[in-house]
Amino acid sequence: MISGFDRYYQITKCFRDEDLRADRQPEFTQVDIETSFMSEGEIIGLMEELIRAVFKEAIAADLPNPFPRLSHSEAMHRYGSDKPDLRVTLELVEVADALKDVSFKVFASVANSEGGRIAALRIPGGASLTRGEIDAYTQFVGIYGARGLAYIKVNDVTQLNEAGLQSPIVKNLHARALQTIVERTGAQSGDLIFFGADRCKVVNDALGALRAKIGHEKGFVNGHAWEPVWVVDFPMFEHDAQEKRWTACHHPFTSPKDEHLALLESDPGACLAKAYDLALNGSELGGGSVRIHRAAVQEQVFRALGIGEEEAKLKFGFLLDALKYGAPPHGGLAFGLDRIVTMMAGAESIRDVIAFPKTQRAQCLLTDAPSGVDEKQLRELHIRLRQRVETQIEIGKG
Repeated sequence: MISGFDRYYQITKCFRDEDLRADRQPEFTQVDIETSFMSEGEIIGLMEELIRAVFKEAIAADLPNPFPRLSHSEAMHRYGSDKPDLRVTLELVEVADALKDVSFKVFASVANSEGGRIAALRIPGGASLTRGEIDAYTQFVGIYGARGLAYIKVNDVTQLNEAGLQSPIVKNLHARALQTIVERTGAQSGDLIFFGADRCKVVNDALGALRAKIGHEKGFVNGHAWEPVWVVDFPMFEHDAQEKRWTACHHPFTSPKDEHLALLESDPGACLAKAYDLALNGSELGGGSVRIHRAAVQEQVFRALGIGEEEAKLKFGFLLDALKYGAPPHGGLAFGLDRIVTMMAGAESIRDVIAFPKTQRAQCLLTDAPSGVDEKQLRELHIRLRQRVETQIEIGKG
């Protein structure tokens, strides 16, 4: 965009160094769009029109017009996911503030800790779940780091005590807390309420996944075939507790909201980005952002990330120099074409819709790639192998 192109569009192969799942491959086809002089809302509107037209032409599917939008904070608060499946009607509810003074230490310690969350997930008619089913769901959330899954069976909503509520934890929750939980979740007699209490990320990951799992298994869905949603207003940074520094949520070239520029220095954690993702039925179709186009702002972001002046010049000097010559306001979005085709085809795995799919070990079973290379090929690429020579010493000799 700095060189003068005001529109850029490509369909290209990309490679990722990430874990492989049913919806991921080490190589994928990306539809990449970059624009100049378009705002966040204009890019979203243009890309939404594209996806709506593609689904209509390819599979005669009528997507809603317009697509709903959720802020990142609302999506995480209500669904525990930044790519929520809106077909599922279940929602999470925050209850930590009502549990700060209860005698159940698991809840009280999290409710009074910084960065903790206690969320409740109401399952209509869930009191009929067997102990075996509850144990299976408890094991399921353990995949996401949850250390347990507390629950309350609402046998009689008119009796907010051990007579009407069935759970080992009820005796450790006072009447005011129980009243708040029932009111906020909208629980009725015959329902079940699951709880997640841990660090915010663990609760969101665990209950967000549980919400989708139970929703589809038990039929808590709205019956719509396609539920797209834009997730907007992502945070610029997240705090790395181990490294004790801020890291970029998307990438360090994402522009902050204009009204949040001052927060780059004073409160990076409260700074929101001009970033947006498009999700469909619980899967991310694509994501993008408006980029930073001023060198001074880019330098501010580097400082917030703990990247000093020398390191910034060494790693990103070419970019900072280019921005100083003048760059237009610009942004874009990239879609994963293979994932879109997977969803359109109703396939269970991305491997079903691409040629030469790779295994989870990133191997191609047809061509036996990756294969070995000979010395001549290494010399052509100026690559030298360094091999460790192990010396074996026999005891009692020399």
